[in-house]
Amino acid sequence: MDDLIVKTITRLIVPFIQVYGIFIILHGHISPGGGFSGGAVLGSSMILFTLSYGLTDATKKLPHKVTGVLESGGIIWYILLGLMGILLGGKFLSNKEVGFFMGQAGEILSAGIIPLITVAIGIKVASTVITLFHTIIEED
Repeated sequence: MDDLIVKTITRLIVPFIQVYGIFIILHGHISPGGGFSGGAVLGSSMILFTLSYGLTDATKKLPHKVTGVLESGGIIWYILLGLMGILLGGKFLSNKEVGFFMGQAGEILSAGIIPLITVAIGIKVASTVITLFHTIIEED
């Protein structure tokens, strides 16, 4: 698309969308949201960028190698967090029962490893949304 207005508005609004997606991910354990919805918002911001600037500019901004590493890294991080619970004598993804710091309810640093889990899910969902959209666009 060669529309100057669309490109300008996209360039201005995408960083705000991404910050909001990160906010949703990081506050998912104390408010509505979490890894899936925040990851969907982050992925959607890159879809907007791809639709405005085209696939070649979007893959320059976020190459397939990077999204592949993020996809793998998100799931590996999730699995490692789950295995930490087993290694500390609990079940997969154990939290309070194995002694993780729980903090005060309603604060960012609360809920043990749940914020770390939502970050892993957010990374995985965002990179998967971007990869799927770019794959669909490439096939046309």
